[in-house]
Amino acid sequence: MSAKLKTPFFWQLSPPVLSPANRPQDPCVSVKDPTVVHYEGQWHLFCTIRSQVRSHQIEYLSFEHWDEAGNARRHILHCREDFFCAPQVLYFRPQRKWYLIYQVMEPRRKLKLQPAFSTTDTIGDPGSWAPARLLLPESDPPGPSRWIDFWVICDSDRAYLFFTSLDGRMWRMWTALDEFPHGLGHCEVALQADIFEASHTYRLLGEQQYLTVVEAEGRRAPAGRRYYKAYLSDRLDGVWRPLADSEQQPFAGAFNVRQPDPAWADNISHGELIRAGHDETLPVDPANLQFLIQGVTERRKAGKKYGEIPWQLGLLKPLPGPHR
Repeated sequence: MSAKLKTPFFWQLSPPVLSPANRPQDPCVSVKDPTVVHYEGQWHLFCTIRSQVRSHQIEYLSFEHWDEAGNARRHILHCREDFFCAPQVLYFRPQRKWYLIYQVMEPRRKLKLQPAFSTTDTIGDPGSWAPARLLLPESDPPGPSRWIDFWVICDSDRAYLFFTSLDGRMWRMWTALDEFPHGLGHCEVALQADIFEASHTYRLLGEQQYLTVVEAEGRRAPAGRRYYKAYLSDRLDGVWRPLADSEQQPFAGAFNVRQPDPAWADNISHGELIRAGHDETLPVDPANLQFLIQGVTERRKAGKKYGEIPWQLGLLKPLPGPHR
């Protein structure tokens, strides 16, 4: 394990940094699935919004400081005119292009939820993203009967596509770095555990190790409460070892997150670690992990269909020691 990773983890949650926008023509229910990079003095944040008229869209905003996020101008992207969501943003240095990876609905495919991408030369121009293209235009990979939450990370030789299948499995595919975004193959199970969705993988800065954080559903009362587990590997095609993989000692969850007053998120769900760079290797600083999450309380979640849950975004920062 990295000497700079301090376990067990303990976090302080901020007040919400971003809530649903007020759009009377299409009332917004939630803001979720964040991905963020810091580039040229600005935070560039992309997220899913769930609305009453159009269910799944990607929203973009930029700001200098986190306390300005709620007042930043918001832009709905037009890469796709129907269902698209769960973005990941990265700068792919070999092509000198920004990539946005996300999922779209393709009713004619066996696996109807499909990984797609758009590119731009200018991350700060929300109108510059190219139309959506499928990452796998020809056929679905053998193995998974369903998949969700697609994530790309690269080493010096390959580009990897990770995803989960809502059945305790995280999968990976890969292609040669100089062939990306084409040629993805070699679909295999990377991790099997009590996990659910939203697996995000990063390189630990200054070390030859990788960190995966992945969402799980709680088994203790209240059942189904969301939290995050963590795993380590020496290689992107290697074996993943548990780092924080229980509900009582999670990477981030109700048991190790100190809430602000008022408390607003005992469910810690689909999040993005704050990166120490913006390129395709996805570096994070193990000595200064921060985690941008979507959250909600059990009280506000109770009795609602999933698409009606009022998720908001907040920032987890590490506490120096136990707080319970």
